[in-house]
Amino acid sequence: MQGLVCRLGQHAVFEEASGLLESMLGIDLSAKQIQRVSEWYGSQINPIVEANHTQYIPQLPAQKKHERTYVMVDGSMVYTREEKWKEMKLARIFRESQIIDIQSGRNEVAQSLYVSHLGSVDRFFPKLERHLSAVGSPKVFVADGAKWIWNWVEDNYPGSTQVLDFYHAVEKIETVCKLHFAEDGKRHQWLSEQRRLLLDDQVSTVIRNLQAMRTHRHDARQAIDTAIHYYLEHEDRMRYKTFRSQGLLIGSGPIEAAHRNVIQHRLKLSGQKWSIAGAQAIADLRCYNQSGAWPIVEKLIKLAA
Repeated sequence: MQGLVCRLGQHAVFEEASGLLESMLGIDLSAKQIQRVSEWYGSQINPIVEANHTQYIPQLPAQKKHERTYVMVDGSMVYTREEKWKEMKLARIFRESQIIDIQSGRNEVAQSLYVSHLGSVDRFFPKLERHLSAVGSPKVFVADGAKWIWNWVEDNYPGSTQVLDFYHAVEKIETVCKLHFAEDGKRHQWLSEQRRLLLDDQVSTVIRNLQAMRTHRHDARQAIDTAIHYYLEHEDRMRYKTFRSQGLLIGSGPIEAAHRNVIQHRLKLSGQKWSIAGAQAIADLRCYNQSGAWPIVEKLIKLAA
């Protein structure tokens, strides 16, 4: 019964979960009771992971020989009572074999591991690394330009493949185009050419093109300088033609989808104000559920009974 309550509590708002229990099973359990049970059991997950009890940490399917493992990391904001908007870090880990082609130019990722933390990187990364300890190599990291992500990758996985999300890279020149070009035709032509160059491993040419731009607008000049700095900083992570020739993903779509499906669909609904502890507890339950590791949660519940 407690397992069912937790599963409903991580899936739907507590009032809706209460209504589902009443309508489907005739069980009268208040929203507050569902919240207490869900958050209490959810709060047991983080200490177990921090203590590195490996039998309670979800694992990926067995790795095939030379199979690559993707690690994608990003952050999004959740509203809390204590600190208002606070960043929830999320990681998605999946094997190369879990990428399924849906149609030309479109794919989906099947089984993944999800790891979340509402707070600092000092606690998020050790938690993530406990999920990565049995993953093996080679690893491919795909992320946006956040320094906190790439500093961690450089320090801990220097031999890994690092890919800057292509769509974040393009956003920089899109901003430049909007501010610099008055005519739509010139704007679209210049943008298309820079996209083509990026996809052809010619980021250095794009940098030179940006450096050659002249403008009297302060906002346009600022956007140009920002783009140049961004590309210089991540140039080695922008070899998109090389990455694609190796069959690698160059976009962070899977982690952005994970933020919507794992975090936002439950923790970022209209009018919600979470306690930090409550948000983390529900996020951990959702991560285990979406990772296909709900039997671990049920085992924890039985051990606590």
